[in-house]
Amino acid sequence: MSANHDPAAGGHHEIEMPHASLRDYMIGFILSVILTAIPFWMVMTMPLSAPVTAAIIMGFAVVQIVVHMVFFLHMTPKAEGGWSLTSLVFTIIVVGIMLAGSLWVMHHLNTNMMPMPHDMNQLP
Repeated sequence: MSANHDPAAGGHHEIEMPHASLRDYMIGFILSVILTAIPFWMVMTMPLSAPVTAAIIMGFAVVQIVVHMVFFLHMTPKAEGGWSLTSLVFTIIVVGIMLAGSLWVMHHLNTNMMPMPHDMNQLP
């Protein structure tokens, strides 16, 4: 009995595991160190204004997430028949909808709440 039977026929099928070399892990590690060191340096020396520094750090964080997913988690379109990447995209969409909805609700609650008179905020 072979390990590559048709799953519909009740047989087993092999799961394709991504293969990574030491070179791939080293590239990922070096990129991770660089993507950590630059924001750390920016916070310690503050060469730019705080809002610009924060935006750049967030950009580096997004790039580092991608580096970790590609080099350490092996999330490529070829891995697991593309299902891991598809589930990641679905998760990102759901989280985006939840965040946008939460911000929308909080904004409208803040905008539509009855203002409190200034007299009630002061103690006698």
